[in-house]
Amino acid sequence: MSDQILVICEQQQGKMNRMSWEALVAAQQIGAQLSKPVEAVVMGQGVRPLAEEVATKQVACVRLVEHALLEEYTPDAYCAALAQLIETQKPSLVLLPHTYQVRDFAPKLAAALDRSFLSDCTAYRVEGGSLVFTRQLFQGKMNADISFGCAPPCFVSVQAGCFRADQLVAGAAPAPIETFSPKIDAAQVRTKPLERFKEAKSAVDLTQAEIIVSVGRGIKEQENIALIEKLAQALGAEIGGSRPICDNGWLPMERQVGSSGQTVSPKLYLALGISGAIQHLVGMKGSRTIVAVNKDANAPIFEVADYGIVGNLFDVVPALIEEVNKAKGH
Repeated sequence: MSDQILVICEQQQGKMNRMSWEALVAAQQIGAQLSKPVEAVVMGQGVRPLAEEVATKQVACVRLVEHALLEEYTPDAYCAALAQLIETQKPSLVLLPHTYQVRDFAPKLAAALDRSFLSDCTAYRVEGGSLVFTRQLFQGKMNADISFGCAPPCFVSVQAGCFRADQLVAGAAPAPIETFSPKIDAAQVRTKPLERFKEAKSAVDLTQAEIIVSVGRGIKEQENIALIEKLAQALGAEIGGSRPICDNGWLPMERQVGSSGQTVSPKLYLALGISGAIQHLVGMKGSRTIVAVNKDANAPIFEVADYGIVGNLFDVVPALIEEVNKAKGH
């Protein structure tokens, strides 16, 4: 068995998913602590430029897995290719970003190799030379520490925002790129990719947003969302909301942040009129900088905020808009 940590990097349409960089950060940190090499896997067809991008990071090598049947994602083709690679390389640990795609194929892959899969981990620690991972239960109300009892490799996916992509360590020189050509028969692929789903123009993937202005019950009425939109426009931000806002139809459901919505980790998260229920905190507490505005000084949101303003958002937000526009020279 080899001793390396293998990171499965997700790309779609030739663009790396940001959460892949976060998983790579986790691997770098674990590898440094356990003195284990880190290798990255880039899969697809014609994706060598992405492999070259990953090779600029501090990794021992990049495994470029290419095949015509990997051009479009299917769980069967991905599992067939990765199973062959893993059986060849025999890593000690396989790390993945906790994306929708990973949730689709990773359990199937781990089961095919008779291994365990631990999903949506938020942290890790080393005890006696062994890894212990932390996973949240009951919508973030409880943390569970979990270690593996199975033979390696173990499979772990990393929750968005728990490892910061800006902490990714660059390599002193480009890492070597090793090409792996899996044997995949078209008969193995039982699903046929159809036209890629396109959301409405108003829809957005909040996990990729760098600035999010999020609103809660403090907005009082749907008509007042327009004020939040003005602030978001001034900041070049996306708009998010707590569950009650989206349940009421004041914002589309795809803009919900929290345990039953999206988990986000922007550079800046403005929580306006959000009290900070645990279900919401689970979805945004990995943000790099959190600014909260709430008239209740005891609101739980202030426990995770880097900056807090105790006040009425209808007084604070217009002042913020004015100052932002002034700073931009408008």
